[in-house]
Amino acid sequence: MTSMPKTAMILAAGLGERMRPITDSLPKPLVPVHGTPMLDTILDRLSDAGVERVVINLHYLGEMIERHLNGRRAPAVEFSRESERLETGGGVRKALPLLGDDPFFALNGDVCWLDGQTPGLERLAAAWDADKMDALLLLHPSALTLGYEGVGDYVMNPEGRLRRRREREVAPFIFAGIQILHPRLFEGAPEGSFSLNKLYDKAQEAERLWGIRHDGEWYHIGTPESLREAEDALHRFGPSSTQT
Repeated sequence: MTSMPKTAMILAAGLGERMRPITDSLPKPLVPVHGTPMLDTILDRLSDAGVERVVINLHYLGEMIERHLNGRRAPAVEFSRESERLETGGGVRKALPLLGDDPFFALNGDVCWLDGQTPGLERLAAAWDADKMDALLLLHPSALTLGYEGVGDYVMNPEGRLRRRREREVAPFIFAGIQILHPRLFEGAPEGSFSLNKLYDKAQEAERLWGIRHDGEWYHIGTPESLREAEDALHRFGPSSTQT
């Protein structure tokens, strides 16, 4: 890629059920990590990377997110409101008219990470190749993910092409919730609610699903307990550290 994507989408419509009771009255993207709501830090990093416009989908307690971002100037924010939950794939598909025809970043609204020497967004943009990719995922080693107890998501070959974990297989990488997608990935996608995993599998079959390994820290914020673990870890990095 010769330039950074200028548009991004943040997936912020989830219920955050495993984070209860914190999310009984607060949408998960507004949960503070190390003193700053996750959504604010994500937007700050997108702005720092040169992203000019961000689409945020809303459902659960979406009005709180709108009020929180009222008056924010950079990046410019637009909302895609969902009367019913559309999951990750359906949420992005609904927002495509706002996202345009070019590749865009898509991030979960609850991602929590520290960059290595080069910011992860810059590394994704540098690795993007529209001729051979429909989706490029940022991955983190499963064994090094604080708060994660699963069996991983993907196996990556030396070139960076991805294969989903098979049944009863332990995969070395977890999807970090940060990616670049091309709108053509959604060609033929159904209307309504569906997971992005459906489209990742389609891209994998076409050999157009790729990944890069994150070279910094990444934290799984799934429960109040994992939130405390992440904050303890970030505290060890000192007061200047942030989650993205």
